[in-house]
Amino acid sequence: MKILIIGGGNMGMTYAQSFLRSHITNKEDMMILEKSAQKAEELAKKDIGTIYSRAEDCLAQADLVIFAVKPQDAPVLFQSLRALIDPQQVFLSIMAGVKIGSICDALGVSKVIRAMPNLPAQIGMGMTAFTSSDDVTRIELVMVQNLLSTTGKAIYVEKEEAIDAATAISGSGPAYVWFFMKSLMDAARQMGFSYSESELLVSQTFRGAIELFSKTDFTCEEWIEKVCSRGGTTEAALATYNKNLVRDDIIAGAEAALRRAVELGRGE
Repeated sequence: MKILIIGGGNMGMTYAQSFLRSHITNKEDMMILEKSAQKAEELAKKDIGTIYSRAEDCLAQADLVIFAVKPQDAPVLFQSLRALIDPQQVFLSIMAGVKIGSICDALGVSKVIRAMPNLPAQIGMGMTAFTSSDDVTRIELVMVQNLLSTTGKAIYVEKEEAIDAATAISGSGPAYVWFFMKSLMDAARQMGFSYSESELLVSQTFRGAIELFSKTDFTCEEWIEKVCSRGGTTEAALATYNKNLVRDDIIAGAEAALRRAVELGRGE
């Protein structure tokens, strides 16, 4: 299977390197289309496949075409590709907000998969939600899921609307976690810890809590009860969070992200 990745940025390279590292494909079958001459030269030094600057030289060879470019670049890109496309090719898009129907109409194709990865995919710990048009076969879906799973976990969703929701939860989610981590680090420094001490205290606490959660059947509520003794320090902190409606603010933030994802899908 020949794969063409359009866009040699962070996510494009994350996919190329993950596919090769997992041996799900090889350098001979990997192609990257990069319009920037400077970036193309840099990519050529990485020895991760064949680098192209013109779609005419590579698009027809691909079984799977991956769009790893900015959403605002899609209209011009699609216009330049339409005349070169084979309708039997499969197209995988990770462009936020660009609907499957828009891709099908712009390219004149019917086999389109839309995915929403997140940044931890760069270290093989990503979370990707994906869905597809009706003409994508089960074999093709399994093939793409195997590719996406090289960067972490991948989940298929039936309705495309769920991709916008995944954007709000897992796509933007790492920033929410880092926001909370930074807030705790700030608190630690106010309590007298150095920057490095604060970073270690908070990062290891998050790492340990996530590992405990993932390796047992306890819910978040059950773990909270285990930590929260009556009249203790954890109870005091959680009482403050509840008084200030922190949970409601977190939900409201995710809902704001969802609204923005929908707006982007409408081109707003």
